[in-house]
Amino acid sequence: MEKQELQDNAIAEDSEDLNADTEVVAVVGAGAWGTVLSWLLAEQGYRVNLWCYEPDLVMAIRNSRENLGYLPGVLLPRNVLATSSMEIALEDANSIVFAVPSHAARSVLTQMLEFLTEPLPILSVSKGIETDTLMLMTEIMMDVLPASMHDHIAVLSGPSFAQEVRRRQPTHVVLASDHPDMAAEWQKKLMTHFFRPVLSTDVLGVQLGGAVKNIISLGTGMLDGLELGENTKAAFLTHGMDEIIRLGEAMGADPKTFTGLAGLGDLILTGTGSISRNRDIGVRLSRGRSLEKLMEERMSVAEGVNTAKAVAELAKRHSVEMPIVAAMNTIMYEDADPRSTLLSMLERLIPDHVETATANHAS
Repeated sequence: MEKQELQDNAIAEDSEDLNADTEVVAVVGAGAWGTVLSWLLAEQGYRVNLWCYEPDLVMAIRNSRENLGYLPGVLLPRNVLATSSMEIALEDANSIVFAVPSHAARSVLTQMLEFLTEPLPILSVSKGIETDTLMLMTEIMMDVLPASMHDHIAVLSGPSFAQEVRRRQPTHVVLASDHPDMAAEWQKKLMTHFFRPVLSTDVLGVQLGGAVKNIISLGTGMLDGLELGENTKAAFLTHGMDEIIRLGEAMGADPKTFTGLAGLGDLILTGTGSISRNRDIGVRLSRGRSLEKLMEERMSVAEGVNTAKAVAELAKRHSVEMPIVAAMNTIMYEDADPRSTLLSMLERLIPDHVETATANHAS
């Protein structure tokens, strides 16, 4: 019997043992974030169909109840059913959590189409921008999914390391949708005493904050790797926040979004957290490791690497100056020296309020 058939038969047997009336959530994507949200939803009493790209990962999860590759140490309840079959993942699903890296989003959404027999609420928890089209995740969804699902889309973002969610450490995030009732439904599903989603209608801003902060965090990692100090990093993060706000305003987002959890909060976490993937890549790049080699070695995706080119193009499209984003692209894709590139850029950056103060004093 083929490995896939063995998996599917085992999943069917497990499903029969569970309460047939239990609401089913399909989690598409079994990285750290998809895995911890599967655990969270299962703890809330939902049956979770966890779709994994790698068939070997399915067998590993079934055998050990752990996702050792992406989130070791987290035991998944029996009501999390892992599968590499999209048909089984979406079978009987009442809603979908979409947790696929941005570079694979379009192909996975296209794969889902065949098995979507009715409109289902879908929550994007992916943080990135499609390089070729410059589309955000919800825009890709609207491009691929049937029009009947467009009113059912929501997004989740904010400062949230998966490992800390699993340890039940207080975590505040943002749930956004153009349809507030849709966001409220997801809030009910996910809300616990330690995981606290707040609601927003700024779908664009929430996604931009989650995507662009990853690029800034590559830079803070480089600063740490070069041992350029905490003063420098604080200035860098502040300038990075300015760049996020400028791009967001130019694209029509609410600037207040970027001073909240989905902007400043997420930037602080990813830019300074010791387990941040993007910060870690920056540290290693500053110490002479090649980007290509680093990407080969990592199982999990550092979204800032994929997003940097797309954000640079968005900046051009909207006539927004983003020196940090430009510097990250130069270092990663043109082999520029990290130390000289960053120091030269920082010498040119002058906060807007300093310029204004000087001008006022002169007058």
